[in-house]
Amino acid sequence: MKEYQKTYLLNNGVEIPKIGFGTWQIKPGDEAYQSVALALKNGYLHIDTAAAYGNEASVGQAIKDSGIPRENLFVTTKLPAEVKDYDLAKKTFLKSLELLDMDYVDLYLIHAPWPWGEMGKDCREGNVAVYKAMEEFYRDGKIKAIGVSNFSPEDMQNILDHCEVVPAVNQIGYFIGLDQSKTIDFCNQHDIFVVAYSPLGIGYLLSNPEIKTIAEKYSVSSAQICLRYLLQKGVAALPKSTHENRIQQNTLLDFEIAQDDMMFLDTIKGDPRRWS
Repeated sequence: MKEYQKTYLLNNGVEIPKIGFGTWQIKPGDEAYQSVALALKNGYLHIDTAAAYGNEASVGQAIKDSGIPRENLFVTTKLPAEVKDYDLAKKTFLKSLELLDMDYVDLYLIHAPWPWGEMGKDCREGNVAVYKAMEEFYRDGKIKAIGVSNFSPEDMQNILDHCEVVPAVNQIGYFIGLDQSKTIDFCNQHDIFVVAYSPLGIGYLLSNPEIKTIAEKYSVSSAQICLRYLLQKGVAALPKSTHENRIQQNTLLDFEIAQDDMMFLDTIKGDPRRWS
């Protein structure tokens, strides 16, 4: 089995593939359908989507048409960040299942601890309410693992203090240059697995000259260095692309970055999404 198809073990015994295919910013319809179809064709076993992306129906259709047995795949979707009501959370999850045309999802996450338009808003009660709705579906087998996304240690502690099921995952923006040590340390202390979205810094890392130099040393692409770096940090990653050659390239991760090169990559600082 190739490295990207190998799995990590979540705190409830569910296995999650090391590399998933992200679908953020991939338009619903033919673009999302074709991209997911290409990812599945090239061996991806984890597809990540969200209600907020608007492409769940296209993702679900591509999965269905692939002919791959559902039990062989890992599918993640997310509760919209603005939903902080128990009843609405239940309705929203069932709508996602309907759009995906599935009986269950492997991982369901609260997309953010606050609405995107009100970042930092105190939604502690709402987060507990929707998480309790997710716990019900988890116990019913409609969700194999539940978790959160973009949650700080304080946000996660609120869930730990008021809910019964420890989140299996916190999906966060994590890539070379972005220090997430505080959140990752908290996750490690509580056996909450980290999944990294935007592992290529939404593309900005690919033009970083220092990463290019390391990539040349290993005769791989900058994207492959970014992804391999995360795997060696012990997290899963969600690269996305609509181009088959890059979709394929992002699976070629059966190499090892030497420790001194990992330490050098650790010295790169600053969120590349803000680099000019």
